[in-house]
This record gives sequence, C-alpha cells and structure tokens, in this order.
Amino acid sequence: MQMQTWMNSGVLRRGFWAMGLMGLALVQGCATRVKADATQNPPPAEAFSAFGRIEVLPARLASNVQGNEAAVAKIQQNLAKDLAEALPRWNAGPDNGRKLIVTPVVEQLQFNAGAKRVLLGPMAGSSGVQMRLQIRDDKGRVIATPEFYQRAGAWAAGFVMGVHDNLMLTRVANLASGYLIANYKEATGGPTGADAKAVGTVPAAAPVQ
Repeated sequence: MQMQTWMNSGVLRRGFWAMGLMGLALVQGCATRVKADATQNPPPAEAFSAFGRIEVLPARLASNVQGNEAAVAKIQQNLAKDLAEALPRWNAGPDNGRKLIVTPVVEQLQFNAGAKRVLLGPMAGSSGVQMRLQIRDDKGRVIATPEFYQRAGAWAAGFVMGVHDNLMLTRVANLASGYLIANYKEATGGPTGADAKAVGTVPAAAPVQ
C-alpha cells in the first residue's frame, strides 16, 4: 500500500510538473511581439481630394521583415475590395496635375494560421499585424504615414482553427481603406486599431524605396 501510494504521488507530481511547464509555455507564447506606435493617426498634410489622381500600389512586406506572403496577399485582396468603388470615382474627375501615391507596407507580422494553428491550437500563440501607408505625392513629398494594427488572441484564434487570424488581416485592411476614404474630403486622421496595451517600442522598419 505504501509503495502504491508513493508511486501514485510520484505520478501526480510529474503530472503537475508537466502541466506547469505547459502553462508557462502558453503564457510566454500567447502574447504577440507586434506593437503599434500610437492609438490614433494624425490628419494628413492635406485632404486627398486635392489630388486629381490617386494610385494605390500593391501591399508588400518591408524589406527587413520576414513574413507570410499569403497573409500579405490577403491584406491586398481586402484593400482592393474596400476601394473598388471609391478609387475609380476619385480618378474619374479632372486631372489637376497632382498625383497621390499610396504604398501599403507591412512592417510587422506574426501570423500563426494554417497547419501550425491546427496542430497546436492556442499554444501556437497570438497573431499580430502592423501596416503603414506611405502616402506621398509624385514629387516625393510625404503627405501622411498612418499605421494600422490588429491582433488575434491565442485562445480565441486557437479554438476556431485560425478563423480569427484571417479576420485580423481583413480588419487591418478595413482600417487602412477606411483612413483613405475618411480623409478624402477632409483631413481628419483616424484610429490605428491599437489599444494602449498594444503600444510599445519595436525596431524601425526599413524605409520605402
């Protein structure tokens, strides 16, 4: 009886130890490394309607960022969908000789969807994305550099097999396109999508060439 009790207690101790290690891994792995600079974007230097032509280039990763190209393609798909009605209308007016060029650059990306999410669930960790619109005129003058941030929590994303990870990409595109639309007639700024907890210090992304 004593031997059985000792063995059972040893099994229990090992079980508690394993559970503790798993819990520690979850705590360390759940938080996303992706951070934002602010919760609110300032207004652009002028309303976008001051430009007779507006060109939105395809979304891309910053040159110093390793990331999931499929995730960037998903962001681009949603940007194109959001602007499908507004962009042709903006460019249908008189050409006043001024052109605005918008370059969406993903500066930070932690995307845990796909096989990793299916196999590991919440233990794959949170996902996060931070994207900046480099908005310049055709002479190189900076008009605005708004950023947009979204995340998908490990537990929420893990138990629905990555649905929240993909919705995160849709939401960040919605924020970016919403900024362009909201600032067309009047320079007002707009939300980044980040809360106070998401604001932190991160390495600077490579400048857009």
